[in-house]
Amino acid sequence: MQQTEPIGEIFVRKGLITRDQLRQALERQKLLKRQESLGDVLVSMGFITEKDRVMCLGEQWGVPYVELNDLEVDSSVIKLVPQSTARKLKVVPIGRKNGKLTLAMKNPLDIFAIDEVRMVAGVDVEPAIALEEDILNAISRLYRAEANVSEQVSEVIKEFDTEQIDITSVEGYEDDEDNISIEHLRELSEEAPVIKLANLIISRAVSDGASDIHIEPARDCVRVRLRIDGILHEIMQIPKKVQPSLISRFKIMAEMDIATKRSPQDGRISAVIDGKPYDFRVSTLPSVFGEKVVLRILDKSAICIGLHKLGLLPETLEKFESLIARTYGIILVTGPTGSGKSTTLYSVLSKLNSGEKNILTIEDPVEYELPGLTQVQINPRAGLTFAAGLRTMLRQDPDIIMVGEIRDAETATIATEAALTGHLVLSTLHTNDAPGALTRLIDMGIEPFLIASSVIGVMAQRLVRVVCPKCKEQYQPPRDALKRLGIELDGQSRVTFFRGRGCDYCRGSGYRGRVGVYELMIMNDQIRDLVLRKASAHVIKEAAIESGMKTLREDAIAKILLGQTTLEECLRVIYAG
Repeated sequence: MQQTEPIGEIFVRKGLITRDQLRQALERQKLLKRQESLGDVLVSMGFITEKDRVMCLGEQWGVPYVELNDLEVDSSVIKLVPQSTARKLKVVPIGRKNGKLTLAMKNPLDIFAIDEVRMVAGVDVEPAIALEEDILNAISRLYRAEANVSEQVSEVIKEFDTEQIDITSVEGYEDDEDNISIEHLRELSEEAPVIKLANLIISRAVSDGASDIHIEPARDCVRVRLRIDGILHEIMQIPKKVQPSLISRFKIMAEMDIATKRSPQDGRISAVIDGKPYDFRVSTLPSVFGEKVVLRILDKSAICIGLHKLGLLPETLEKFESLIARTYGIILVTGPTGSGKSTTLYSVLSKLNSGEKNILTIEDPVEYELPGLTQVQINPRAGLTFAAGLRTMLRQDPDIIMVGEIRDAETATIATEAALTGHLVLSTLHTNDAPGALTRLIDMGIEPFLIASSVIGVMAQRLVRVVCPKCKEQYQPPRDALKRLGIELDGQSRVTFFRGRGCDYCRGSGYRGRVGVYELMIMNDQIRDLVLRKASAHVIKEAAIESGMKTLREDAIAKILLGQTTLEECLRVIYAG
């Protein structure tokens, strides 16, 4: 019997890693408290991509790797395996050959999944391997689950009991909503139709890759909108009579008080969808036409994506990795809400989480749980603020501390003192660019000498939408647009940009997914002198640019020229700021 080649040797043979990198990964694997495969360790360290890992696993197991993104499959093949089975087992049928069904699988060695598909389809199965993310995307695309959402909603609405109380018929609805008894409201929210509707909204949001769900009461209906790639899209309108039971359903799921309608509430829902764990942060807000509900979707499996997947250009990535390798100092990540700061920080923590260091975090709230870290959620009512928690953490023998956000002078002062006493501190600030973070700390009342001595780097970031790979096309931009970007061409030179025409895969938007745009400022003696003199942000920015800092606009232009995003998207996100 032929001996299977070790997976590490396959990575080395294919030139994906060096012997030294293999040694580092094996050492880290031994130090980790939880059992983790060598391939997963290499991905988390940024040495290989997830695609590299899956392709090499396929070679080791003797099964072919399949690329699903552009694969078209005959409808007769798709019908052999029900969508519910495909999602449960994380498989997708992709063809038939010699009487056998070719099945793309996350784990081709899962004989139970193969047997179940064989029984359901009535044919023998030939397994292949594919990326889990690609399989789930292919299921949504090939089964067209999103195409008939309106029909599904209509069917669910028909199921609602016609005798349910319709409070919208009452004059001055917003004042009479409390006329419905809490007991009856609870009964309505536990009826099958409203449960179906709530689950349908959540599953649609997850399958579309939404970050937020908005349930918005209006005068004569309830709007449901999803934030996808940073933009809100309306997906359905629900009859007004459904509002009380639907809102109550979400509040019950989030363990809120359904009797309280006049005060904002916060809650949390945990669920496993398509085999992946999700958390939903739920917030209610009383409005004129009833309570608005917003659910923030947190995909627990997506946070450890690795620094190499954030969209950092090679030069910036190299500088940032050398920055986070330091043993003390403050590293700040800045940008507006929703710019991906938390994802960046968690990716850094995942890379630094080798098992050799004591890593503590204090957050509001703890969005993602990372194994091997001690994570603390602030509780102001109990006296656990950022400042109080950070002060206590310094007595816990930490190596690395992550502070969710520096909000006040006390927290900033303790963070700078922690950095000066030999700790690496990671945190966020809300500023427009990297140099602005230094002046913001001065405005908070932090002594300039503390800032100059403790801060070692600041990274500002934004998120821009990525051109859809399915309908991507080239075009020649007008010269006035190039001038706005600062690109000067001679008479004969031409430059090619890319854009999306719009297709089913991107819901007609021309974009699919988002990528980061970054501005990394490394502290040096010149910038420290300017901080000590309390120089303005634009003076510090000029000095940083002279030292080699690539601005947000320059990084955006690079991503336009690489075909990752569009001029219009960068004008919307970067230039508008």
